[in-house]
Amino acid sequence: MSEELNPFKIAQEQLDKAAKIMNLDPTVHQFLREPMRILEVTIPVKMDDGSVKIFKGFRVQYNDARGPTKGGIRYHPQETLDTVKALSAWMTWKTAVVDLPYGGAKGGVICDPKSMSEAELERLSRGYIRAIGRFIGPEKDIPAPDVYTTPQMMAWMMDEYSKIVGYNAPGVITGKPVEVGGSLGRGDATAKGGLYVLREAAKKIKLDLSKATVAIQGFGNAGQFAHKLVTEMFGSKVVAVSDTKGGIYCKDGLDFKKVLDHKEKTGSVTNLPGTKNITNEELLELDVDVLIPAAIENQITGNNADKIKAKIVLELANGPTTPEADVILYKKGILDIPDFLANAGGVTVSYFEWVQNINGYYWTAEEVYQRLDQKMTKAFWDVIETAEKYKVEPRMGAYIVAVKRVADAVKIRGWV
Repeated sequence: MSEELNPFKIAQEQLDKAAKIMNLDPTVHQFLREPMRILEVTIPVKMDDGSVKIFKGFRVQYNDARGPTKGGIRYHPQETLDTVKALSAWMTWKTAVVDLPYGGAKGGVICDPKSMSEAELERLSRGYIRAIGRFIGPEKDIPAPDVYTTPQMMAWMMDEYSKIVGYNAPGVITGKPVEVGGSLGRGDATAKGGLYVLREAAKKIKLDLSKATVAIQGFGNAGQFAHKLVTEMFGSKVVAVSDTKGGIYCKDGLDFKKVLDHKEKTGSVTNLPGTKNITNEELLELDVDVLIPAAIENQITGNNADKIKAKIVLELANGPTTPEADVILYKKGILDIPDFLANAGGVTVSYFEWVQNINGYYWTAEEVYQRLDQKMTKAFWDVIETAEKYKVEPRMGAYIVAVKRVADAVKIRGWV
């Protein structure tokens, strides 16, 4: 992995930049540049054909000064320790920016889940929990689903951990099915949290969302819910959406149900009758009020940032904007809401799920959304006020808020 594309180096550079702006104590800064604990495990799994395959897994607990660590588990053939380290750092800042009593962690297993049977995935999931079981727990480290992991896998993992400790421990993991302690409102939490932030951002720049046009890159969980909810909540007009195969545009607006049905039938949003096919690159540069990157990282770069015409960029994807692009968007006066604020709705509802598990008392979906709204709204204004105070772009504002909270906890605990 080359230096410039090493995600952990990027995470460190972002921290370094924030540390300099906020004049962070050098010892605290050094401490926060590295994870506190890294666990690498070997998982033997019996395959359906009777052979045993050896998998490598990781769990990185970046910082637990503010509470137990929290973060997803990825199953990916290209998983690397550096990726997991970077994501665990970003989780630390994400939980801090929305003021959850958590630290950050991340896990991963190098595997190709698409080529494995359900029985093999169950044995792998249980094997991973047996390997990391002593290092996690409702008071220690609480995993969750991430890339290519599902609520069903979380249920197996929770069950395996419960077997190890000898009692039901639903609070060890979040993102579970509702039947075994999952929270209502978890499915659309990432998009919903992002849209509460969008509502506040629109107030900030005096944009009427009921008349706004929206383009969404990526039509997975976050992108689909964003399309559905931005129409239902604000009456905005979604004029373009895309997936890995390309995108579609219609100036009169795209009907969510039609797009979803077409994608389920054909495997892509492209070639929908009554729309014009466009590329993912063209979608980003459309003349719209709101651009929602909800796909993969490094989409808005130094090469195309000056062509972005949206007034607000809402980053539902992780890392869709490069550091060079950040500066360009900021100078252009575009309000770019950084990923670890915009998409923190997921971890916030995961926190609510954990609280419900610990208390053994479960909330209605309305209660979940109401509490999510409060958390996201407060986090948005904390970030914007800090960005304005330091005269920096919102991403740096979010970093400063988050790093200060973690640094204060580290100091108050007397660690450095």
